[in-house]
Amino acid sequence: MKFRKAEWPRRLRSQEWFGGTSRDHIYHRSWMKNQGLPADLFDGRPVIGICNTWSELTPCNAHLRDLAQRVKHGIYEAGGLPLEFPVFSTGESALRPTAMMYRNLAAMDVEEALRANPLDGVVLLVGCDKTTPALLMGAASVDIPAIAVSGGPMLNGWFRGERVGSGTALWQMSEAIKAGAMTREDFLDAEQAMSRSPGSCNTMGTASTMASMAEALGMALSGNAAIPAVDSRRRVMAHMSGRRIVDMVKDDLKPSDILTREAFENAIRANGAIGGSTNAVIHLLALAGRIGIDLTLDDWDRLGRDIPTIVDLMPSGRFLMEEFFYAGGLPVVIRALGEAGLLHKDALTVSGASVWDEVKDVRNWNEDVIRPVGQALTPHGGIAVLKGNLAPKGAVLKPSAASPHLMRHRGRAVVFEDIDDYKAKIADEALDIDENSIMVLKNCGPKGYPGMAEVGNMGLPPKVLRKGITDMIRISDARMSGTAYGTVILHTSPEAAIGGPLAIVRDGDMIEVDVPARRLHLDLPETEIEARLKAWHPNMPVPESGYARLFHTHVQGADTGADFDFLKGQRGKAVPRDSH
Repeated sequence: MKFRKAEWPRRLRSQEWFGGTSRDHIYHRSWMKNQGLPADLFDGRPVIGICNTWSELTPCNAHLRDLAQRVKHGIYEAGGLPLEFPVFSTGESALRPTAMMYRNLAAMDVEEALRANPLDGVVLLVGCDKTTPALLMGAASVDIPAIAVSGGPMLNGWFRGERVGSGTALWQMSEAIKAGAMTREDFLDAEQAMSRSPGSCNTMGTASTMASMAEALGMALSGNAAIPAVDSRRRVMAHMSGRRIVDMVKDDLKPSDILTREAFENAIRANGAIGGSTNAVIHLLALAGRIGIDLTLDDWDRLGRDIPTIVDLMPSGRFLMEEFFYAGGLPVVIRALGEAGLLHKDALTVSGASVWDEVKDVRNWNEDVIRPVGQALTPHGGIAVLKGNLAPKGAVLKPSAASPHLMRHRGRAVVFEDIDDYKAKIADEALDIDENSIMVLKNCGPKGYPGMAEVGNMGLPPKVLRKGITDMIRISDARMSGTAYGTVILHTSPEAAIGGPLAIVRDGDMIEVDVPARRLHLDLPETEIEARLKAWHPNMPVPESGYARLFHTHVQGADTGADFDFLKGQRGKAVPRDSH
């Protein structure tokens, strides 16, 4: 399939600012020229924004300045005018209370910057977890031609002859210390091996997952997701994306042409095949809401249920993103989906060609890393969506990172009212807990934390770890880092802070988990549940002002993407009235 191109030349949006001889047109052009821009750059050629999430406070994105220059080279070569601008950068590693709280703020920043400025198209420079969905959400809301360029993953970490996966090794080693199997000194030595080059996580964490989702959706050039940050081919990708966005503007190829239901279904299946992060669920639900696609948790379960996980990467498997790239990257995975009849082959991409045209001739260069479907890491990957009286609107679990023996389990609840309560109790030898218990964490959802932090993969109690136990069922309304692993049930909706059933679970209550049956059940009489819910009352203070109050007032539940209620649907690219 080929995109039907618009007629060219035509009057572009940027010419509302620059294309005339009135006082206002001269005003706009003359100020731009103080940067040393020649007059003929305003002659009607496409003006392309480079939306940059570079920040030294966002380590994953700290190398994006160089990529921006490469994008500019491509834009100039293709006959466009590149104009770089910064937007709020949501860095996962340092931002508190959690980067997720600021995803919507970054998306608003992008949306309003695109709408208010003389731009015909935009290149989205993304990297760390939330920057990818935030920039895609903002661009989708305005619906001008847009293309994503990821910063790429770090090189493999190595420590004493073993691969060190970003985040994944951190969780593993932290648990090993509590179990007495690793010293603090060794942990500190390993720290130096965890982040040895620029780039985002080298595991199939949320950053690599969302880079893969951008590519699977068709919003990035084929091959974008896996190229390491320091590989020269990452710069080539940026350069070629700069060239391509100019042609996208000339063709009037917009996000609404690419982000169709078929594109989202392709991305959901790709997420299952790569063993992608549970965070992809919440981000794709939010993005679909911006473009007007009715995507639900049921779609995630239906489409991903029988998808084999064929990418053998941490945290689900053995390898890291470097090996994934060398094996052929996401194009190999997408081709495998197509050959298995699990791909909408005609879905359009930013290249102007179909997704199948982009991948049909690629080869798998390492079948240990990207396995044949018949030798899948797990035959049923994807994201499992559980429902029941404990999660009426759903909860999610990543089967490829979970323990098979816990897929059906009935256990006694050990309850933590919030993350501070968990931290105060978990190391107490007197805590009444064993490996058969189910750990329950409340008040860590969108409103409860606030922001829905990645605390759902609670570390196990030391006395259980010392037995050699490495996994227990954990249930919360929180999220989990894409680099984490375990039988962790997340995004439980409605969340505890607004009176969801999770709020009334008590120590000793019996909980039944049946992943094959997609069931999450609190084993109490319905009358008892009703009585507890009636007696429940909120105790969470409402922020008095600022963005925190805006967030608290307008954030929706995890089951619909935790976007703001007033940001659903496209709002278009209308040119504001000139006030000069």
